[in-house]
Amino acid sequence: QTIVNGFVSADVDLIMANATPALQAAASATGDIPVLGTSVTEYGVALGIDGFTGTVGTNVSGTSDLAPLDQQAAMIQEWYPDAQTVGLLYCSAEPNSQYQVDEVQKALESFGYTCTQYPFSDTNDMASVTQNAADNSDVLYVPTDNTVANNTGIVDNICHGKVPVFAGEEGICAGCGVATLSISYYDLGVTTGKMAAKILKGEANISEMPVEYTDATPKYNASICDQLGITPLDGYEAIDG
Repeated sequence: QTIVNGFVSADVDLIMANATPALQAAASATGDIPVLGTSVTEYGVALGIDGFTGTVGTNVSGTSDLAPLDQQAAMIQEWYPDAQTVGLLYCSAEPNSQYQVDEVQKALESFGYTCTQYPFSDTNDMASVTQNAADNSDVLYVPTDNTVANNTGIVDNICHGKVPVFAGEEGICAGCGVATLSISYYDLGVTTGKMAAKILKGEANISEMPVEYTDATPKYNASICDQLGITPLDGYEAIDG
């Protein structure tokens, strides 16, 4: 908030906000300076907009890192059609994570899976909640959750070679997951930069700019697949490194 207030005081031409907390801080600090978010999962949730249709309509727009949630659920069915229970692991302090697991749960239940949500409040209870989820689930799903992304080692240490984890994005999958349907954050940055250029050059009005998305790619973690003794499915790319 202090940084954003400094931008407002300096009367900058545009504020780029990376991830939901930064977007919320910038949106609350100014209603005049254009604010472009990036790596924000769901703008309606982040900004408290009911019935969000894709365009904020104020001084805020940007890009989303959300991959199609129904397709993420279908990915689990594709890899583990005989599984019965799916644990949904996420940080309860992140509203975008709650949104994702709610939507994925609906899709998974339509496939016949029994789903249980396993929210943790912060890193203090993350290990114990993850252990509980692993003990009671055939498969785990983790959305694009910042807390998990910064602590994939905790999940991997508990699930290592035992319980498959499917992730909402590549970074988490690289640390602890079997497979993911992930956008490219590089491509997301390029898309956001092009939006910024249009605004700064006077070629677009931010209040009329819909939130933009990039294509998602199915990928797998070769190391985790080896640990679990499973063969990657056709159509999935190996995560580099």
